[in-house]
Amino acid sequence: MNRIKYSLICALVWTSFAAYAKPIGPYPFMHVSELPDPLRSVWKELKPEMTPMSACAAAFDSHSEGDKMVFRCSIHIKMAAEGERRAMRYCEEKRAEKGIRMPCKLVLE
Repeated sequence: MNRIKYSLICALVWTSFAAYAKPIGPYPFMHVSELPDPLRSVWKELKPEMTPMSACAAAFDSHSEGDKMVFRCSIHIKMAAEGERRAMRYCEEKRAEKGIRMPCKLVLE
């Protein structure tokens, strides 16, 4: 009986952490620590202006060449889903313009 209780508690804890680990929307994502240093600096500059509804997306083919990086945000937005859609759209437009192969992904803390 104790083993069953322990298993159920572990499963509950695991699923509660898993729910917080990924965004609600349908878009792929990356952690801010995965960004190249120049993009991480931009993130840190924009972070104070961001609300819980804000979203940023990034794509990069190089960690050092600025012309192979894209970072776009939707900051002043009233709905989180719309912020994600706009950030992804802005990123995809710029990514296509620059010819970056990596797909855009939402950036999460």
